[in-house]
Amino acid sequence: MATNVIRPTQNPVDQQNAREDLHEGALTDAKVMLVDDEALTLEVITTFLEESGYSHFVSTTDPSKAVEIIAQEHPDIVLLDLMMPKVSGFDILAQIKADEDLRYTPVVVLTSATDGPTKLRALELGATDFLAKPVDASELRLRLRNTLAFRAYQNRLAHYDLVTGLPNRRFFLKYADQIVHAAKRHVHGCALLQINLNRFKQINETLGQSAGDALLRQVAQRLRMAVRETDPIARASGEDGLSHIGGDEFTVMLDRVEKVEHASLAARRILAALGQPFHVESREITLNGRIGIALFPEDANDSITLLQHAGAAANHARQQARSGYQFFSREINAKAYQHLILENQLRKALERDELVLYYQPKVDVLTGEIHGAEALVRWHHPELGLLPPGRFIPVAEEAKLMEQLGEWVLRAACKANRDWTKFVSRQIGVAVNVASDQFRERNLYLLLQDVVLATGCNPHNITLEITERALMDNAEQSVATMRAIKNIGMKFSIDDFGTGYSSLSYLKRFPLDELKIDRSFVQDIASDASDVAIVKAIISLARNLGLDVVAEGVETEEQLGALRQHGCSKYQGYLFSKPVPEDEFVALLSSSEARVPLVVP
Repeated sequence: MATNVIRPTQNPVDQQNAREDLHEGALTDAKVMLVDDEALTLEVITTFLEESGYSHFVSTTDPSKAVEIIAQEHPDIVLLDLMMPKVSGFDILAQIKADEDLRYTPVVVLTSATDGPTKLRALELGATDFLAKPVDASELRLRLRNTLAFRAYQNRLAHYDLVTGLPNRRFFLKYADQIVHAAKRHVHGCALLQINLNRFKQINETLGQSAGDALLRQVAQRLRMAVRETDPIARASGEDGLSHIGGDEFTVMLDRVEKVEHASLAARRILAALGQPFHVESREITLNGRIGIALFPEDANDSITLLQHAGAAANHARQQARSGYQFFSREINAKAYQHLILENQLRKALERDELVLYYQPKVDVLTGEIHGAEALVRWHHPELGLLPPGRFIPVAEEAKLMEQLGEWVLRAACKANRDWTKFVSRQIGVAVNVASDQFRERNLYLLLQDVVLATGCNPHNITLEITERALMDNAEQSVATMRAIKNIGMKFSIDDFGTGYSSLSYLKRFPLDELKIDRSFVQDIASDASDVAIVKAIISLARNLGLDVVAEGVETEEQLGALRQHGCSKYQGYLFSKPVPEDEFVALLSSSEARVPLVVP
């Protein structure tokens, strides 16, 4: 018995016509392996397949070596005889099925047996199809084509993104691994670029998934063109080197990067391509990107670590609110590591009840009486002590924990507000910040209903503070959501008013109760004419719309005097009190200077 690689014939009979008849010429490029102890059978089948356009063959008449050859050659399909001496086709099927790398190789069984038990056993061991002996040329051609077509479809699903048509994360990592190994052999550098799209999630949620998919396809096309342009700099390895690894993240693998500047020039070309307006469903969309760059061998010695480091660099650029590109560094790696640790600890903090609410009073500008408070979350970290929200809210946003965190804050604040009536004989409001992700959730209305029922709070005492950006992401939907929640009895406040991009035509449609003047306008209100003009305009607008006004960040008597002069109704800030734990806030409420008349909604 012998093992041989069958080479294509030099003068195939009508081979080109056979390819055209298939209408799937690419399938004939498949590597076909034949296992049969009869050399004549191999010769006949090979001839049939050559006439159909196939040209890449591996064969053996020694079944004991079949699995070893399959592992070495990685054929696209195996034609396997069942009845062979010493090692049968059943034995080979069992070995293939037991091997994680080989178990999905399609195997067409050649057999003269027609009984059910034989076929059933072969199917149980992983056979894909059956072909009766003696082999009929037309049936062979049809079975082979159909099996390979299905295999190609499965590979497409497994290795390519259905929206963009680009290789997916799984394919890219295999390809990047090959590039890294080649770079090691030939002693040259390469670079991995991770591209994150700014505002894609917001656009996708606002315009819908269909528009989001259309935008991703346009991004993929722009990237294809930009990657081709990098060839004079550093060889961009065709479409194999470009992938869509999920969501708003793309990657590019640059081979033979001789200088760091080559990677940065490629990044600039990609950013320039993404910086041009996109047109989706008759809308013009501006979509910039951030790119993280990791270099081999400087930053990592394998493709997986390169991708991790490029992702860390891209995240660092995002956290710095920067558009552009960022090279990986050891400092970024240290921050990314700490970020990951903090994320894991935050998940446990929600389970271990390590979070706590602090309350900053909302005070009447004229009388100094407390009208309510803003609930601000803190984290009693077991090692780092009391952490302000700036230390962990960005982590929660990236880890998709904001809904869970926001629900905890809502329940805790509403429960505390209910209990305040035990200490004071009046209704006191509490304001809770609602993150953009949480506000866009369709189940927010149901959650708020459940919170009211579960805590027994008075919904008229609850104010939801939302940013302008969250409202304007999908203004029509925001109006509908707010009206539904208003029916529960809750109020709405726009936080940091004046720093976003509200449309005044929509502002009058939002069922608002309050505007909060951002601290940036309050800081110099006693001396800066521009800030005075802005604050006066906001107060005038609020009055005309029948809204309360709360100034944030009031720290001096001069600031308070200016706000009083211009007609602001309430304020928050260190001048009266910093955010305090609940027991201290209750003490403030109970003091004689903080008493206010009972307000019945």
